[in-house]
Amino acid sequence: MSTYINTEVKPFTATAYHNGQFIQVSDADLKGKWSVVFFYPADFTFVCPTELGDLADNYAEFQKLGVEIYSVSTDTHFTHKAWHDTSDTIKKIQYPMIGDPTGVITRNFGVMIEEAGLADRGTFVIDPEGKIQIVEINAGGIGRDALELLRKVKAAQYVASHPGEVCPAKWKEGDATLAPSLDLVGKI
Repeated sequence: MSTYINTEVKPFTATAYHNGQFIQVSDADLKGKWSVVFFYPADFTFVCPTELGDLADNYAEFQKLGVEIYSVSTDTHFTHKAWHDTSDTIKKIQYPMIGDPTGVITRNFGVMIEEAGLADRGTFVIDPEGKIQIVEINAGGIGRDALELLRKVKAAQYVASHPGEVCPAKWKEGDATLAPSLDLVGKI
């Protein structure tokens, strides 16, 4: 897999279920703000609702940072609505749930499991210019943590707004950062 870091999101158009409506979403919607594109294998499954519910529980914190979340699976937008209507966990979701039944978006991001027609658990953080800044891909049985994702988004936003500074391991908002220089070589 080649790196996606600092590459622009490829063009796409899709239908999403969002707040009781079907809406059109495209790559243009990812520009001008920070975005998280959160791929998962399928609706009506086991690990997926725990992840999506965790994101829903923390959605307000992402919104405070100006971040929009887009969940994506190869299900249709109709299936997303049916799941939203029948699951107490999924009913909490306020972010767009993109349907990708043709797999175009899933393939654009390199997370299609071809033999299954499903997405890997892929997380992509996209900056306001539409460039990918964080990529994380988990095996199907390993769920993700919204709070860890929130920490990484804060670090990406910090680095973007503070040229010349970097965030060390376990960095949290308010912690010290580093300014890479010759003086630090071999001293950390």
